Amino acid sequence: MQATKRPESVSQPANASFWEHLDEFRSLLIRGAIVLLLCGIVIFIKMPEIFDNIILAPSNNDFPLYRLLDKLTKSDLLFLTNEIPTEFNIKLVNISLASQFMLHVSTSLWLSFLVCAPYLIYLMWKFVAPALYQTERQAIRSAMLFSAVMFYIGVAVSYFMIFPLTLRFLATYQLSPQIPNIIAIDSYMDTLTGLSLVMGLTFEMPMMSWLLGKMGLLTRSVFIRYRRHAVVALTVLAAIITPTGDPFTLFVVFIPLYILWELSAWLVPRENTSAVI
Repeated sequence: MQATKRPESVSQPANASFWEHLDEFRSLLIRGAIVLLLCGIVIFIKMPEIFDNIILAPSNNDFPLYRLLDKLTKSDLLFLTNEIPTEFNIKLVNISLASQFMLHVSTSLWLSFLVCAPYLIYLMWKFVAPALYQTERQAIRSAMLFSAVMFYIGVAVSYFMIFPLTLRFLATYQLSPQIPNIIAIDSYMDTLTGLSLVMGLTFEMPMMSWLLGKMGLLTRSVFIRYRRHAVVALTVLAAIITPTGDPFTLFVVFIPLYILWELSAWLVPRENTSAVI
């Protein structure tokens, strides 16, 4: 039986040499680097405004989530405890001479990569797509789009929910009244970026489950069989992410994680198949 030929590419013809492919890949890398650099320069110029209005917003009492928690606390709901502070003050300090400048540069690069990620994925797709069949193109294009959307949703959940809850608890926790909390800006940024990355990757769970299901390595029966175990594990994970003592905070963090579990179960096939993308 004669093997089906791979589709040819306009930019990368079937008889293209290894060096021609490498040259095409290098040109895409240069384009991506230029876009990252230009975006980083714009963000670097606007960084003071970004810091005041976005990055440091969770350290202020008027952050949307804090206002919601205050209203719920004042509504005398039984499942809310007094462990949620109604007012708090976070004092951020710099303890290293070059820290603020290096933070300015590193945050600009980090935000530039976050903003340009869809374009970078597009460049990667443009390089790989010509070597794929039409069905493979459709599947991988959908997978890349879904993966990018889920990652941004995870980052948004971290910024608007996970990080503020964690910050508010840890910043107001005191071992003794004689020990004031003065938080270094580096620690603040490490926690913000770390939680954003963790939640962004966590929200890739449905994508990974779908991929493993397509490869025949995962079926829906696995999710059904271990649902009770997953509830316990996700509860523990939610408690680790937000180490507060009130059940409301635990519940708020647990719900998105459980929705991810159910979405992952829905995306994988019921029966074990060996179909590959």
